[in-house]
Amino acid sequence: MNKITKWPLCCLAVLLVTGMYLAGCKKLDLKTTTTDDVNIVGYLDKHIDSFSLFREILDVTGNTSFLNAYGAYTCFAPTNGGVKKWLTAIGAASVTAADINVLKDMVRFHVLTDTISTGSFKDGKLPVPTMLGQFLITGVSFENGASTYTVNRQAKVTTSNVRVGNGVVHELSEVLVPSSLTIAKQLEAKPQYSIFVQAMKETGLYEKLNTVDPDTTKRWMTVIAESNMALADSGFNSYADLKAKYSNTGNPANTNDSLYMYVAYHVLTGIKFLGDIIVAPSHQTLQPQEVVSTKLSGQDVVVNEVEFNGVLEKGVVLDRVKSDNAATNGVWHDATAHFAVKYRKPTAIYWDVSSTVEEIIKLPAVYRKASKDYLRQSEVDQPFKEMTWGWGSLAGTNVFTYAYGTNSILLHAVNSDCNKLPLGLPSRPVWWEMTTPPIIKGRYKIWICYSSRKQSSSSNMLCDVRVNGELMQRTMNFTVTRPAGSDSELEAIGWKRYTENTGSQFAGRLVGTYEFTTTQKHTIRITPLAGTQNENYLDMIHFIPVDENQILPRFRNDGTLIFE
Repeated sequence: MNKITKWPLCCLAVLLVTGMYLAGCKKLDLKTTTTDDVNIVGYLDKHIDSFSLFREILDVTGNTSFLNAYGAYTCFAPTNGGVKKWLTAIGAASVTAADINVLKDMVRFHVLTDTISTGSFKDGKLPVPTMLGQFLITGVSFENGASTYTVNRQAKVTTSNVRVGNGVVHELSEVLVPSSLTIAKQLEAKPQYSIFVQAMKETGLYEKLNTVDPDTTKRWMTVIAESNMALADSGFNSYADLKAKYSNTGNPANTNDSLYMYVAYHVLTGIKFLGDIIVAPSHQTLQPQEVVSTKLSGQDVVVNEVEFNGVLEKGVVLDRVKSDNAATNGVWHDATAHFAVKYRKPTAIYWDVSSTVEEIIKLPAVYRKASKDYLRQSEVDQPFKEMTWGWGSLAGTNVFTYAYGTNSILLHAVNSDCNKLPLGLPSRPVWWEMTTPPIIKGRYKIWICYSSRKQSSSSNMLCDVRVNGELMQRTMNFTVTRPAGSDSELEAIGWKRYTENTGSQFAGRLVGTYEFTTTQKHTIRITPLAGTQNENYLDMIHFIPVDENQILPRFRNDGTLIFE
């Protein structure tokens, strides 16, 4: 089958939302039609010159009646030209000469039991499967200065969104051909993946990846495969090389064997095309409690590129041209390099909360130089990718401030900056949620470090803290200063001094202990319980393994660490 050139993901995001333009490209070469026809079959009959062959297939397979009845369907209708080419490809001189089961599958693969317009088209799978049980993927091709929606990289949408009485019709230039092989069989048929396939077989995961579970809630899997070339670049020229490196028990089928873990780590749960992969920061694998992190970097889909405590670990790019290969039980992608599970010891994260807000960091005139307000104009307005808050109904309170300065509130804060947000029930923001840096799985104590501020003698800002939705054991209060006492005395009651400055204004409050079961970014939410206040200054959050020193290091104003 012919593959249609894919448009860059960053442009597709714009195009598929607007449905109108790509930067520097012409308007989509696409027709949208309305009709007075009663149903899908009636529309095909009205345009029989274009759809006589598809219409004949509906009759032969006994599908005319249900597409002629009340319901909510989406029909991708191939024109006669496309059907003729498909009949030739399957060796049938006519519709009646074709295998009836092939014709039935063909129809089921072109019909969805829901009404799906181009507004749901994205660079990835459609939200519901076809009646055959496989998903369709949509994208955009660019030819001769015009952009066109495509389906399964096999056909162009020539007319879209034809509304009929029982659903919607999209006209196609070609017949869509469903997958006939499992992920395992597709990879096995490609000699360039022979080492990875042998590893699948030796670990017993080949059988799992060669199964089409009748239960669709368990059927779908996604594999990130490594080619022989990608493995050779890391010194693995044969399966024997790979086994020698990873098989620590001598039995790759043992789930505790590192070779088994290596293959399991390349299998994601669920069906995830590239367009689906980039919408989440991480994805669960078959290896328990292990995830792969994902990101879109320019036009590249990258896995496992993370920064731990200021050190960037370069990730692996997925080859877009060689990926998005649909199978009967999922989809598989091609990794351009070798990667494996990384087992890391739990490591303390001293999170300067302003230092990871990329919308602030990218402003050189502001970051660590000047304060800046960010006003949310509405509940749906989101100025930050990894921070948000519950909408406050009181005018002027939905303002986040990157606070920088040398006044008494900020002078001794780490790097002289804090994140500031009004909080309080019922009219100010009712919660404040942030995405953490990546945290290595393990058990940690969590410290909220802040510059205390009491706007009036009666001010109170009592809050609870939740990590990934789990309530922490202690509350914190932005208006309360750090108690007096020695380091050991303070730690015993859940407090510490986290700055070089000894003033009680800068307080570290232990809110609880949490078991992170996966290595990835997580969410932390601060929720007011009592009081209202506009000036709540958050400086740092510390995630420290429970068996490590909770008091040291402290931090100088310039961000450097003090270990004594």
